[in-house]
This record gives sequence, structure tokens and C-alpha cells, in this order.
Amino acid sequence: MDVVQQIKPFHLDVLKEAGNIGAGNAATALSQLLNKKIDMKVPSVRVAGFQEMQALAGGEETVVAGTFLRITGEAPGSMFLILQKEEAEELSYYLTGKEVDIAGESFDEIAASALQELGNILAGSYLSALSDFTSINMQPSVPSLAVDMAGALMSAGLVEISQAGDYAIVIDTVMEEAENTSMSSTGQFFLLPDPLAFEKIFKALGVELL
Repeated sequence: MDVVQQIKPFHLDVLKEAGNIGAGNAATALSQLLNKKIDMKVPSVRVAGFQEMQALAGGEETVVAGTFLRITGEAPGSMFLILQKEEAEELSYYLTGKEVDIAGESFDEIAASALQELGNILAGSYLSALSDFTSINMQPSVPSLAVDMAGALMSAGLVEISQAGDYAIVIDTVMEEAENTSMSSTGQFFLLPDPLAFEKIFKALGVELL
């Protein structure tokens, strides 16, 4: 039986709980960085096939900011953080105090570095929490950032790992300022463990593979 067919809501609930712990740690780090109280949560976690990823990111021709990194350790793989254009610009403003158009000339090295650091904080916090839950060591590499249409960005990123597996763990993330809920941004993590790592993670969560 395919491993995905063996995944039950309970296993996704555990991943969601790990995600919320990671989000809490990331919120603490972002609150210190921005000097304002930031709340974060993970409303849902699901497993999706690669073909679904572009649609979940907003569609092939939607301009997005994507942070990509490799995961090393006992469960190697890759991870994307996808932010819609407006979300990326708003977060960049809160991080730098400067308004930018991520598809234009105003998107400079400072704004790009800020979004890379955001991806670094979020990925590190989530992987740390997931490692604690599964007792599997996972470490993120330094992230790279690209701005492009979702289809092009994700296809380019998936080229090197297209032979690695067929599924991604999709982690929805919501960030908002505690005292100003109108400042709310959503992002999506696509966690793509290598095939053996995918099975190792879910086996640690109680999925006994056949």
C-alpha cells in the first residue's frame, strides 16, 4: 500500500501540533526582530502531490516570492516557503520599514535579505519542532530567494528533486501582529522529504509501512 494511503488524520494532527510549536518559536524570534508582538499559527497540514503544488501556490502565472532550502541530517529533503506578492511586500515593509515592489527595481538586496531571514527563522523553527516530535535530526541549509511566477519558480526548484519523491507535506502558516490583526499574512511551506526520509518521518509518527 502507498504510504500516503496509510496516513490518517491523527498523523497530520501531530504534524500540525509540531507546526504550531514551531510557529510559536518563530513568533518569539520575529517579535524580538520587529520589536512588536507577533502571533503565528498553523491552521492546517496536508499531504499533496507535486502537481497540486502550483495550484496551492496560487496558480502557474501568479507572481510569488519563494524561499528554497535543502534539509540535511537523518531525513534529508527540500523545503519551499511560498509568499504571495502582496504578502511578501507587506512582510518586507514590516521587516525593513521600506515599501517595495518585489517584481520591480525597488526590491533591493536589503528587502531580499529580510525575506531570506524570515524564511530561515520559520524553517529553522518548524524543523526544530518536527525533530523534537520525531527524534529525527533535521537541519536547514542557508535559504535562497527567488521572485517569479509560481509555475516557473516551483518547476525550477523541483527539477533537482523530481526524482526524489512524489509528495509534499503542505504546512499553512498565518502571521499577524497581536495588537493589529489587520496586519495578517499567510504563507505556505512545502516540505519535500526524500523518499526514504518521507517514510522515516511518518514511521516515527506511527505509520507502519508495508
